[in-house]
Amino acid sequence: METANIVVIGAGVVGLSIAARLSENNEGIYVLEKNSRTGQEISGHNSGVIHSGIHYPKGTLKARLCVKGNSMLYNLGEKFDIQYKRLGKLTVASGENEIKEIENLYRMGNDNGVEGMKLLNSEEIREMEPNIVAEMALYTPSTGIIEPDDLMHHFYAQISNNGAFVSTQTEVTGIRETNSGYEVSGISSGEKFAFNASTVINSAGLFSDKVAAMAGMDVNELGYSLSYYKGDYFRIAGTPPVKMLVYPVPKGEGLGIHLTPDMAGSVKMGPNAYHVEKIDYTVGSSAEEFRQDVKRFLPSISGRDILEDSSGIRPKLQSVNGSFRDFVIRHEAENGYHGLINLIGIDSPGLTASPAIAEYVSELYENEVKH
Repeated sequence: METANIVVIGAGVVGLSIAARLSENNEGIYVLEKNSRTGQEISGHNSGVIHSGIHYPKGTLKARLCVKGNSMLYNLGEKFDIQYKRLGKLTVASGENEIKEIENLYRMGNDNGVEGMKLLNSEEIREMEPNIVAEMALYTPSTGIIEPDDLMHHFYAQISNNGAFVSTQTEVTGIRETNSGYEVSGISSGEKFAFNASTVINSAGLFSDKVAAMAGMDVNELGYSLSYYKGDYFRIAGTPPVKMLVYPVPKGEGLGIHLTPDMAGSVKMGPNAYHVEKIDYTVGSSAEEFRQDVKRFLPSISGRDILEDSSGIRPKLQSVNGSFRDFVIRHEAENGYHGLINLIGIDSPGLTASPAIAEYVSELYENEVKH
């Protein structure tokens, strides 16, 4: 049986970033990914937004790791020539209730240390984005976009350079606690495998609650059960109507259907958010639904062609009455599982936070697991 120091389950952007960070100072690290390539689920169906940190309550992991990850991503982009654009974002509002929400976001951004924010009136909005119509907007200059595949390739290269390993087509089907850690077993390229691992890091994304259950945890009692929320994207044909990201006031399970330029300047609309029972990446929404939603702040969309683009699925921790749920990033020693670190419910802003999450997990490992 193979022996490993650390097994990371899941090779999305978060799992890869964790392995890249831990392999700087630790040997015997293996990343196990059930798909044929890395980043095929949440990370590969991602709009690549670098979030500023205005949407999350003060002191939460989402707030802290988003703001920290924001600056870390821009630094990585500069240092390693990863494609990014610091475009800035307008979050737009019309009507008394929406304006109150914008003011709340402004306060939350200040609480979280988001720099450079400005509240804009309708004339200032038109100066920045002539096609956008709104009474007020919150401008966040630190919002941008990054190419997720390039970021994952960077982390993968770091892992390889540090002597760690990524094994694709390797699905974990069992985790059993032993005297020295955990026996991790499953199927790799059609063959059975088993590792003796001192530490297991569960970064399995959409399947992270199932991996926690494999280890023997009661995910319902612990509040780790996940629901799937799908988001579709459409693309606006022709000349891009905006230069920066434009978001409505958040509503429902997501941040609202927004406008996101890509690296080529083409503009996508989306995602929306609706509950699904199974993973399926076909677009299930109508172009007209998106047109009507966006028309409130982009009236010119009425005369534009809209093309079906793509979809993604995010894991949502179940909440009571829609209340906020933070990331679960936890060494499970207090639940009787020394050496098991769970990352569950890593939805937005997981991509933005990924290098900061890696730093956080590294600190958990060094301070709580290793010693």
